[in-house]
Amino acid sequence: MNSDKIPVILDTDIGTDIDDALCLSYLLKQPKCDLLGITTECGDTIARAKLASSICRRVGRDDMPIFPGAPMPFIGPQLQSIVPQATALEKWSHRLEYAENSAIPYLRDTIRSRPGEITLLTIGPLTNIGVLFALYPDIPGLLKRLVLMCGSFFDGQTPRRRECNAVVDHIATDVVYRADVKESISIGLDVTMQCMITGDEARQSIQGGILAPVADMASVWLQNANHVVFHDPLTAALLFEPSLCELVSGDVTIDPIDGVTYFAEKAEGRHKVAKSVNARRFMDHYFEITKS
Repeated sequence: MNSDKIPVILDTDIGTDIDDALCLSYLLKQPKCDLLGITTECGDTIARAKLASSICRRVGRDDMPIFPGAPMPFIGPQLQSIVPQATALEKWSHRLEYAENSAIPYLRDTIRSRPGEITLLTIGPLTNIGVLFALYPDIPGLLKRLVLMCGSFFDGQTPRRRECNAVVDHIATDVVYRADVKESISIGLDVTMQCMITGDEARQSIQGGILAPVADMASVWLQNANHVVFHDPLTAALLFEPSLCELVSGDVTIDPIDGVTYFAEKAEGRHKVAKSVNARRFMDHYFEITKS
């Protein structure tokens, strides 16, 4: 085990927004990251696993453990059942065989095998993690750190902005934020929205190397959008470059009806959330790592 690297498990809904694929690319290229495995969720979790595989295979990581997880939220319909970027799989080689609903046992066993070592990075809705924490209450305390792209904490809007990862399965979101984790860090929509490039900039910059399959996924995303926001890559980068964001401590609560997040700043709070970001430095850092 290389003590200079941070052991990370990634939980993702890759294939909906393009930022998940951008995040995975960053983690695979980040020399300080020991990416232990990937779990997927929301709707067609096997298609999402295949997308993750295509990026891993691009850099010779066909050995990456990838486990499909929960297709449905705790309660109600799945709001992200479709995986639009799966059309890109026609062009990119990927693994074909996956064990359905295998994410929770993988997470449980891996975290228990390395107590106090693993950072769990969640960049999608929180169904997998909510189920994990509900079934195995020892798991939160065995993590080194939980880092989430979730919520919106300082937007000042009325009504408050609803962030997708928090609201798709708001019951799971509530379970996760109530868990007794040693260190919990959240990067909210109000901060990640500052890390945006136009569609034309994305077409020019997201290409080549590990980003080649991501470019085809991005072309699907850009059929219905004119920009790319680096929500998830910023969240991942904070693990390795903590000075990118200003963090403040406090308590996070979840509206039980619609999943809107609320934050009360206090020095002894259980959670840290991002209050600001150096967006220019982050963007430079992101492409320096992924283009290396």
